[in-house]
Amino acid sequence: MDTSKRLLSIDALRGFDMLFIMGFSALIVSICALFPGGDQSWLARQMAHVDWNGLAHHDTIFPLFLFISGMTFPFSYAKRTAAGFPRGKIYWDVIRRGLVLCLLGLVYNGFFKLELSTLRLPSVLARIGLAWMFAALIYMNVKKVSWRIVIAGVLLLGYWALFALVAPDAPGASPYSQEGAFVGYVDRQLIPNHLLSRGKFDPEGILSTLPAIVTAMLGMFLGEFVRIPEEKISGKKKTLWMVVAAVGLLAAGLLWSTVFPINKKLWTSTFVLVVGAYSVAMYALFYWLIDVKGWKKWTFFFRVIGMNSITIYMAMRIISFSGINRFFLGGLAGLVPEPVGAVILNAGYVAVCWLFLYFLYKKNVFLKV
Repeated sequence: MDTSKRLLSIDALRGFDMLFIMGFSALIVSICALFPGGDQSWLARQMAHVDWNGLAHHDTIFPLFLFISGMTFPFSYAKRTAAGFPRGKIYWDVIRRGLVLCLLGLVYNGFFKLELSTLRLPSVLARIGLAWMFAALIYMNVKKVSWRIVIAGVLLLGYWALFALVAPDAPGASPYSQEGAFVGYVDRQLIPNHLLSRGKFDPEGILSTLPAIVTAMLGMFLGEFVRIPEEKISGKKKTLWMVVAAVGLLAAGLLWSTVFPINKKLWTSTFVLVVGAYSVAMYALFYWLIDVKGWKKWTFFFRVIGMNSITIYMAMRIISFSGINRFFLGGLAGLVPEPVGAVILNAGYVAVCWLFLYFLYKKNVFLKV
């Protein structure tokens, strides 16, 4: 089984993940709302972030994307090393990618409004860029998997220690609360006017980048495992080992969560483990369907998204896909009951975004960062 087939499953999973950002979550909610009480159903609630502690499907989208970004690095690093790329060039490419994602994050946050005194500095893209960059540098410089596992463990345990040992700056507040978490305190001291909730808290803050590095490292562990030739481990055995790993990560995360809450906004160590379990399990499913069973035709819809994931993320911020959608479907949506109209418009939004990406795909235009 060659590398290109394995990357096909990675692109498909990335596209599946980005589909929810691309409006599919809203479409599911609108379909649920067609039924009595459906907008408050379990499925509908999975399409939104939890308020604080806990986990919904929507909380898995961001870390799964970071995990997948980590998965690709062992492939690209091996390819570049085999091609004789100088080590310094690879270092520069890793650092450049991390910094470019940080810059794109600033653009996404409204850099061109030129309100620099209050521009939000943390971002989803910066979190991906920095966490991936540091994980990649660790991968390049620590050859032994066992030592990288130790580093990942130290990062997760050390992050927990920040909450457990450092007193909150808000008297009486829980160290796991927005007001009392040490990670929020650091952001308020260093960049108080550049946070999502100005002067209060940012879910992509400075210190919470540390456990996010482990999310990227988990992806690299899996990518390295998948690269093992089939002569040594068959595809079926790889799938089985992935399932075992997912169960182990889930069990560890749930057990640890009895003292360290699962919290996306704090990116707690337990969140890393539980969502890591989800990520490994999802890739195991895609790997088994695509690489083991050879069922590939169904992946095209997702690959179109996955191969230009950063493009659509930025484009949705810049281009009015909603306006295009309403131009073509607003009249039809107005002729039917409002709940049905919402389904039409949400489905149309997904379609407009996908057709935009399909046009780029046909023209071989891909944003490579």
